[in-house]
Amino acid sequence: MAWISLWWVWLCAALVLAILELLIPSYIFLGIAVGAAVMAGVVVVAPGLGVSTLMAIFGAVSLVSWLVLRRVFRSPDDQTRIVHEDINK
Repeated sequence: MAWISLWWVWLCAALVLAILELLIPSYIFLGIAVGAAVMAGVVVVAPGLGVSTLMAIFGAVSLVSWLVLRRVFRSPDDQTRIVHEDINK
């Protein structure tokens, strides 16, 4: 798995995920694309990291970026419906 330690592989993955986000707009792929783009920078700065470390960093960065994008792009009238009694009585 030496290809996972190459910065351009992460950058290509970010580009593919960003294009996929354009085709299927849902903000899921955009968060993962941001994570892959950040990983390109991480691999350039610290090229000796192992595969499991890279995957853990990628997962954490993707999750955080997805949560931030979800917070930024949600609609202002997004209200959670709270049901206090069972409707099936």
